[in-house]
Amino acid sequence: MSRSLRVKLVFIILLIVVLLMIVVLAFLIRGVQSYYTAQFYTQMESVFTQTELLNELRIAAGDSSAVTRMDEVLSVFSGRLGIDNNTRHFYILDGSTGEVLKSSNTDKGMIIEITPNILTAIMGTNALKRSSKTNYMDVAVPIISESNESKYVVYIIDNKQTVQSLNAEIFSLILQAVLIGFVISIAISLIISKTLLSPIQGMTTAAEAMADGDFSRKISVESEDEIGILAKTFNDMATQIETMLEELKKAEMLRREFVANVSHELRTPLTSIRTYAETISDNKEIPQDMEAEFLHVIINESDRMAKIVQDLLELSRFDSGTSVLSVGRFSIERSVRDVYAAIVLEAKRHNQELNLELEWKLPSIRGDRARIEQVLMNIMSNALKYTPDGGKIDIYSGSSDGNVWVRIEDTGIGIPEEDLTRVFDRFYRVDKARSRESGGTGLGLSIAKEIITKHGGEIKIDSTRGAGTSVTVTLPIEGVE
Repeated sequence: MSRSLRVKLVFIILLIVVLLMIVVLAFLIRGVQSYYTAQFYTQMESVFTQTELLNELRIAAGDSSAVTRMDEVLSVFSGRLGIDNNTRHFYILDGSTGEVLKSSNTDKGMIIEITPNILTAIMGTNALKRSSKTNYMDVAVPIISESNESKYVVYIIDNKQTVQSLNAEIFSLILQAVLIGFVISIAISLIISKTLLSPIQGMTTAAEAMADGDFSRKISVESEDEIGILAKTFNDMATQIETMLEELKKAEMLRREFVANVSHELRTPLTSIRTYAETISDNKEIPQDMEAEFLHVIINESDRMAKIVQDLLELSRFDSGTSVLSVGRFSIERSVRDVYAAIVLEAKRHNQELNLELEWKLPSIRGDRARIEQVLMNIMSNALKYTPDGGKIDIYSGSSDGNVWVRIEDTGIGIPEEDLTRVFDRFYRVDKARSRESGGTGLGLSIAKEIITKHGGEIKIDSTRGAGTSVTVTLPIEGVE
């Protein structure tokens, strides 16, 4: 690819040089021709309008040896007329027939072509007109003697050989310039191609590496031009793709872990249900009290499995965006008090101290009351589960900066620092054995975070191992629409 681009670049620059030289050559040739032609007719008109030359020609025309005398006069003025006996000559013609009587051109002799200007002069009119279609320049002026007895035509013609020689010289110079331009252009094009193609080669190499799965290859271009911007954009793209792939790998690992956790969580109650059901089925004489106990276990495990399925469906609705909030304005104070009342008896049963402290006149908020209370119940239930008997649980609530907050503090077992970043992961449990014993699925905090985030709020956990946990839920007063 790079060789092809380099060849194309060299070819384009050479083509530009050739075209420029052709245009310059055309303009120079045209300019020289126009200048030389204009100079010729201007010179002829200037000389023949001078009274001195015309008077002497008229006097000479009346002489007995008129042609000889006129030849002498024209010879005197040959410098002014530009007669060089090579490319420009004068002729003395018969004023009636156009026959050549005398000429400065000894090579061509006494025969010339009767041109339109000669015909015009025979008719008695000065013929100083120019014509761009002919390969010569000529003028013809009628000369009548003072007695009107003799009539002649002075004819001057230029074969444009000077212009043609000059054009040939210009063409030779242009050709030399083209050759030199070729050499310079090739050198410049090689330098430019190296400057432009090196980053492209780097991008090609990096793209090939990316195709093989290596996104660490970066392009080193320090320029601020379009190539530099392109290289920087390419590097950013590679970084983003690399990050995306890492996220996809993490997502795949989480998916596998999630599937494994779901399988494990469902297998455990199913195994228990099958074991107890088979025991009842295989033992016809099982005591009634034992059968009732087994059935109670089967019902509890079924409820546990149903809770897992319900939580999974709810998370699925959050992931797919189909979960709909039933938004309305309600009293957050009333909700906190209701959740407090729902757990106070359980706290007393475990001899736990449960305190409630609310700010005066908490504002009402906009949101889904049932979902908010579900979050508060989940957090307070966790505080009860993980606080030893005789422990203490404090519930606070207040408002500030357009938000309301609820904080639940306990003196429970706490959460290790390394586990704090994962407490909202699905199926993640710090104390797995105790969680299962208490009926936990590891989905409660995941659902709580989804609900609070959907309300535009925040849930934050601070904890110290063995010293207790503090969970703060913050919600905007105006909430969601």
